[in-house]
Amino acid sequence: MTSIYEEVRIALYGIWHRRWIALGIAWAVCLLGWLVVAMVPNSYESKARIFVQIDDVLADQIGIGGDRKRDIERVRQTLTSAVNLEKVIRATRLGDKVTTDKQMQSAVESLGKQVTVVSQQDNLFEITGTAGGGGRNDGENAKLAQDVVQKMIDIFREENLAGGRGEMTDTLAFMDQQLADRKKALEEAELKRTEFESKNAGYIPGAGSLTTRLEAARNQMRDVESNLLAAQSALASITGQLSGTPQTIAMPGVSGGAKGALAQAQADLASMRARGLTDGHPDVISAKAQIANLQKAAAGEGSGGGTPNPAYSSLLSIKADREASVVSLQSRKASLQGEIAQLTAQQYSEPTVAAEAARINRDYDVLKEQYDKLLRDREQLRLRGQVETERDAVKFEVIDPPTMPRGPAAPDRPLLLFLVLVVGIGAGCGGAFAFGQLKSAYSTTGQLERATGLPVLGAISEAITRTTRAERARRLKFWAGGVAGLFVVLFVLLGVEMLKRGMVA
Repeated sequence: MTSIYEEVRIALYGIWHRRWIALGIAWAVCLLGWLVVAMVPNSYESKARIFVQIDDVLADQIGIGGDRKRDIERVRQTLTSAVNLEKVIRATRLGDKVTTDKQMQSAVESLGKQVTVVSQQDNLFEITGTAGGGGRNDGENAKLAQDVVQKMIDIFREENLAGGRGEMTDTLAFMDQQLADRKKALEEAELKRTEFESKNAGYIPGAGSLTTRLEAARNQMRDVESNLLAAQSALASITGQLSGTPQTIAMPGVSGGAKGALAQAQADLASMRARGLTDGHPDVISAKAQIANLQKAAAGEGSGGGTPNPAYSSLLSIKADREASVVSLQSRKASLQGEIAQLTAQQYSEPTVAAEAARINRDYDVLKEQYDKLLRDREQLRLRGQVETERDAVKFEVIDPPTMPRGPAAPDRPLLLFLVLVVGIGAGCGGAFAFGQLKSAYSTTGQLERATGLPVLGAISEAITRTTRAERARRLKFWAGGVAGLFVVLFVLLGVEMLKRGMVA
């Protein structure tokens, strides 16, 4: 630790001993650095915030809203596109010296680096424009930065008011052309299918292909079988309930039972026939089945007495309905089985005709699906175009207008001036230390002893006269004045900088 302290003392003494060298280097570095900082042109920055409503409540309600992320990216690209930047250059002072395409391309690339568009929120954008150099003074650059941002806002507003509608019109015209082509192809396919079915009417009865009709019949068969199982299950359940329900309720002096219900059912059947219902009518079939059941019940009732059980009569009626449903479903099943067998036979008897019919119908279905989809898309686009035209789906509002810069955004000249002073002082100290290392002078007896390897018996103090002391004090004042001059120059430069900023503001 003692050796480190001694080395630090030696270094500081060497720098102090050569302080005039350090001061000269510091002045040279500071003057050069301040000159470089002064030559750096100021850049002025103008900002504006705009609100772009890229969605619409009505558009979202009717299901024609667009992709939000894609619309945000479109807004950003529109603001900084090369075409828009070129318009900005031609409309501002940036285009004063642009005469060739190469110069314009270079100016567009330069402006693209000086303009940024940041999305602060989904619909809020901040536009920043920077201008500097170019042979213009600070006031002109500050005004130019504001003009660049304002022109970008104007161009974006114009393009969204006119460009979007023109694009929608072109899209609708393209969709109409595609619809006309699909409609013509669909009509040809429909004519071809009609001619084929008329030539092969014996093999393709009805509408649709054999495969389609066969699949439809099989689907109906599955439905009928499912309903038949449900009906049979319900019939078995009601039969079980009926077997455990007494036919009559024993009451003294009261007669009745299945015979009374049979008479009522026969009267109902006679009334149905009087209305003109045939034997094939479902109500007549149900009534006949009910009469048959009641006849069996009446025959087994004998001559006993009692009051008819209402629950039993109700269950008999429900059972008759269930039996009628089972009979009807069985009849329908048999009919479908015959139809499926007939269609299967026709399919296997003429496989070529069936395959051709399937191909024609498949082609027709594909064309029909494409036509319907194009028609839906076209109507959706038309409706969206009307919404955008009448309601302006892209609404544009300037939240904060372009600001007039009151000071340069770059460089931070006060900070740079101060850093130059720090670097200059550091360079002076470093230079003085380097000169001290080049000369073989020793500041302490310990340093001399280590350098020579010989013992040092002692040291003689310097004897300074009064005249020498006064001379040294005078030189020290001059040196202190030189150091103070660095800070004075720094403060003067800072004052000039503040004055220039005030003149711009």
